[in-house]
Amino acid sequence: MAVVNIYEAKSQLSELIRRVLAGEEVVIARRNAPMVRLVPVAGARPERRLGTARGEVTMADDFDAPLEDFEEYRR
Repeated sequence: MAVVNIYEAKSQLSELIRRVLAGEEVVIARRNAPMVRLVPVAGARPERRLGTARGEVTMADDFDAPLEDFEEYRR
């Protein structure tokens, strides 16, 4: 959780909003006393879509074959 004073929040509002949308909790304080918490509006975060990288990753058929460098440890 990030706690920032009002002056800092004014000068870095765009960055604080980006951090909140990324899932971080941000509290704005006055004289180091917490006053408010920034939270995203419901639906403001983009909906996660599963499977969007399908076909992007490939795995070799021998990905789990023993490595030659570790031959002496397999005995």
